[in-house]
Amino acid sequence: MKKFFSTALAHGLFWQLIGILVGAGLVTGIRATMGLSVTAKFFFTEPAWVLGGFFGVLFFIAGSGAVSDWYKWARGIDTPEHHEDHHTGWEKYLSVSLDHKVIGIQYTVTALVLLSLGGLFALIFRTELAQSQLQFLTVEMQLFGQNGPQLYNTLMSLHGMIMIVSILLGVAGIMNYVVPLLLGAQDMAFPRLNAFSYWIAVPAAVLLVMSLILGGFDTGWTGYPPLSARAPVGMQMFFLGVFTAGWSSILGALNVIVTVVRMRAKGMTAMRMPILVWASVATSIIALTATQLIGLSFQLVMFQRLFGMGFFDPAKGGNPVLFQHLFWFYSHPAVYVFVLPGLGVISELLPVFARKPLFGYRWIAMSSLGIALVGFIVWAHHMFTSGMNEYLRVPFMYSTLLVAIPTGVKFFSWVATIWKGKISYETPMLFVIGAIVVFLMGGLTGPPNATVSTDLHLHDTYFIVGHFHDTIFGGFVFPFFAALYYWFPKATGRRMNETLGKIHFWLMTPSFFVMTLGMMRIGLLGMRRRIADYDPALGFDNTHLVLTIAGFLIAISVCVFMYNFFNSIKNGEKAEGNVWNSRSPEWQVPSPMPAHNYDQPFEVVGEPYDYGLPGSKYVEFIAPSKNTHK
Repeated sequence: MKKFFSTALAHGLFWQLIGILVGAGLVTGIRATMGLSVTAKFFFTEPAWVLGGFFGVLFFIAGSGAVSDWYKWARGIDTPEHHEDHHTGWEKYLSVSLDHKVIGIQYTVTALVLLSLGGLFALIFRTELAQSQLQFLTVEMQLFGQNGPQLYNTLMSLHGMIMIVSILLGVAGIMNYVVPLLLGAQDMAFPRLNAFSYWIAVPAAVLLVMSLILGGFDTGWTGYPPLSARAPVGMQMFFLGVFTAGWSSILGALNVIVTVVRMRAKGMTAMRMPILVWASVATSIIALTATQLIGLSFQLVMFQRLFGMGFFDPAKGGNPVLFQHLFWFYSHPAVYVFVLPGLGVISELLPVFARKPLFGYRWIAMSSLGIALVGFIVWAHHMFTSGMNEYLRVPFMYSTLLVAIPTGVKFFSWVATIWKGKISYETPMLFVIGAIVVFLMGGLTGPPNATVSTDLHLHDTYFIVGHFHDTIFGGFVFPFFAALYYWFPKATGRRMNETLGKIHFWLMTPSFFVMTLGMMRIGLLGMRRRIADYDPALGFDNTHLVLTIAGFLIAISVCVFMYNFFNSIKNGEKAEGNVWNSRSPEWQVPSPMPAHNYDQPFEVVGEPYDYGLPGSKYVEFIAPSKNTHK
């Protein structure tokens, strides 16, 4: 316990609490001198909580030490470009590190924690839905200042946004750990900025969870006004948490782009880069250019609540539909922020286990950029029922359908890669195949939502819920698990248990199909999403019971993974050499990865995915004497 309290995480959380109290106390003192009310239902007034939350983030960053080097630089103290971690055990993962591998693991573990928390919220409200009529989230129930239906709304809303933030952190974890290794770089381009990008995400997650205990909110993860303009103070913590997490996404994206442009190994031309690097670049372009829009939309609602501004209030000349345009201009491309790295993982791992060259490498690389670019002109298909101008429906319908073209390129390339391959079915490959099938389900159920005539019927039904879960699970969650099983030996020097990995896959995959197909079935029959109860006369009780059982089976499978993951860190089979027989450069050096990645630089001399071609070679390490002469 003493070691924990010496870590940056413990220091940061302590100072975040102090910052909240300082900020809230400052506003309370000012209001007292002005003769205004200083207390509210949750002790402080809403302005006090908002400034307190903002101060808490600043105090966390300062208290954790994430900006200590910048403080020294500002005072004229020289700071080395890199330094070894002061902590050597588990504590280093709870402390500030400039090593991209440590930061990647920090992102990944934080993503798993939030994934578990968001899943727990889903199990609670899914249990309520297992039978019609309110069972335990009743009107008489009171928790965190909310009755049962209000708590249902909060848990449902937080489930959505916590899952989204966990996926964003998982994306950052994969890119931080793997991209420099694939490029032959020693680290990210800006190591201090990289550390800052992670540590600012931690207080953001705390603010999101705080919204639960400050009255919650009933808007869903989208935060649409006018509901969000009059929700409890927990709504403000939600807005502030997402706004803060956006900084992590923007700064991390900037770092990835600069790293790829400036730090590639000798001979690694654009068309010799690994596909996962291409996917990371496309992802980072979206995150860098679009994240500001969701931050802006939430900030405007915050200001409307705090200062009485009328951005989205028709009585004051505002327009609530404007919020949706701002929100979805980011939030639909954000889907590709989730799935592009996952699709990159599929393309990266598939040739390894099929023992064949990746079919259509250039087409796959360009399709990632195509998805990213087309993704910016499809946002209004979420708004066909919103009351926007009708003449906008048709162009957005066509632009949305256009996304299927670059996505289809990937599918056909994967099928051609698998065709007549010498496939081995280790756990990573199982999750890759599962990802392809699940994402295909998400893709096939997408066009009905893009077509105006069918979307008017399907919008806000459980069909959308099923489609979205297929897209996100197939596009990221399944590939995320594949990536964890695949690169775990590289990070730890040990392998995860294959038997437990297969149990995880075969328990989760059928359960997931049952859940999403059931969601889409009752959605077609008219079941609305985001409701705590439904009419028993509709006959949905049995289906909802099956969906709930499937949800719990998925949760059990994730528990199996968690046990396998953390137990294998110390007790897993030792991974020696190139455990997957990969051509990728990181597997040509010992595991776990050396502190500075590559003691000898390498030169790219061939194509990255020429598996099965005699005499082909991707990288060639440069001998020390040759390098010195150079």
